[in-house]
Amino acid sequence: MANAAVYFVDRHVEEGRGDKVVFREYGTGRSLTYGALAAQSDIAAGAFNRAGITPEDRAAMLVLDTIEFPQIFWGAIKRGVIPVPLNTLLTAPIYDAILRDARATILFVSDALFDTVAPILADNPYLRHVVVIGNAAKGNTSFDDFMQDARPERAFDASDDETAFWLYSSGSTGAPKGVHHVHSALKATCDTYGAQVLGIRETDTVYSAAKFFFAYGLGNAMSFPMSAGATTVLFAGRPTPDVVVDILNTETPTIFFGVPTLYAAMLAYMDAHGPVIAPLRLCASAGEALPADVGQRWTAMMHIDILDGVGSTEMLHIFLSNAPGNVTYGTSGRPVPGYEVRLVDDAGVDVPTGEVGELLVNGASSAGGYWNQRDKSRATFEGMWTHTGDKYERREDGLFVYCGRTDDMFKVSGIWVSPFEVESAIVAHADVLEAAVVAHKDADGLEKPKAFVVLNSGVSADGIGEMLKTHVKDKIGKWKYPRWVEVVDDLPKTATGKIQRFKLREDTQ
Repeated sequence: MANAAVYFVDRHVEEGRGDKVVFREYGTGRSLTYGALAAQSDIAAGAFNRAGITPEDRAAMLVLDTIEFPQIFWGAIKRGVIPVPLNTLLTAPIYDAILRDARATILFVSDALFDTVAPILADNPYLRHVVVIGNAAKGNTSFDDFMQDARPERAFDASDDETAFWLYSSGSTGAPKGVHHVHSALKATCDTYGAQVLGIRETDTVYSAAKFFFAYGLGNAMSFPMSAGATTVLFAGRPTPDVVVDILNTETPTIFFGVPTLYAAMLAYMDAHGPVIAPLRLCASAGEALPADVGQRWTAMMHIDILDGVGSTEMLHIFLSNAPGNVTYGTSGRPVPGYEVRLVDDAGVDVPTGEVGELLVNGASSAGGYWNQRDKSRATFEGMWTHTGDKYERREDGLFVYCGRTDDMFKVSGIWVSPFEVESAIVAHADVLEAAVVAHKDADGLEKPKAFVVLNSGVSADGIGEMLKTHVKDKIGKWKYPRWVEVVDDLPKTATGKIQRFKLREDTQ
């Protein structure tokens, strides 16, 4: 049977792992075994049926990383209902737009998030049910009541190419877009990156700071560990450096998934409080390219490398990555086995080694397209190739170096400048925690780099601009230095940690 829930959930009961913990929550004491998840997802499938939610209906999930999430997600997939996990850090108007775009007929919402969406629910023309996880608000159904006495249903016989779930893009370049993925896509990422790069195994315990609603987090915390019969640690709250360090030390995972901004913040925290002592065998990073300096400092402190890679919501997970024992910081490594990549110019012609081009990727986990976005689907999904919107350079040794987003790149004195290269040079300075670089026009209307920087705690901003200009000139070249340096308290980011440079560009107009 091709239904993804059979492989990821029910198979483990048949293979004798029914009593093994698949998810446990940090700080609450709650956990879920593979056997309980199989049973509860069957009940959820029956509860969908009882509520009149039919196959191909959309079930929106504004759900924190708790053990209810996998019960809903896999229960929906067993029923043929399309689960649509939503970013838990958005605003009511954005949720309103997404719920209407998806035409969701049922919404699951964690009680801590209910007040955010409450104002938009009454006017929604599609929602028939609102199910609250925790304390249900008046007039809504609690998750316990939704599941109570429902008749269990086994997974229906889906095809490999049938839509299983949607994810909405993170919004790093604008409004989120609904991305639909098929049943076979989850296993495809496990057979490639999960098995051939991570080498994930049953004895592993995983913690992902990236949440379930993010394609990166869904693979890290759900599909990869469940493909191997491993265990995942869940945390519903915000992954601040102090909390993440405590999770790693107390829950003792063997694999940790972070994002570049978190690794940088954890290094600053551990400089003051001491390093993590967890028995980590692997650390991975994605979401944005990892600055070489951050990776090098992590290895020096932790004596373990970070496997930096690149993936996308459209491809579901990582398709270009460094590998254990073969890490070169400042690069995204090589194609993950099972994926092909190309670099092309604006005319779609392959560029030679050493030149910058847009990264295209071909692999079995590619999405079917964007919901209600025909023009964008045609521009992104070109036959077997998916446009990533990322600019890369292929080195002579076959390693790929990130240069920026296609809409972030700009020319200075006729030469392409990669914002990421300038940012990496800036964050290599001991006084800087984070940096973002965008194009800004000078008095003559010519584009030059402008840097927004977040300084480390206790660092004075006095004279920092000139100091960083000189630092960049010495490190990567005189024409690439930021002509303007603005110190800020923080940078605009998506909930997944990606810097929203388009917002900074808007602020510089």
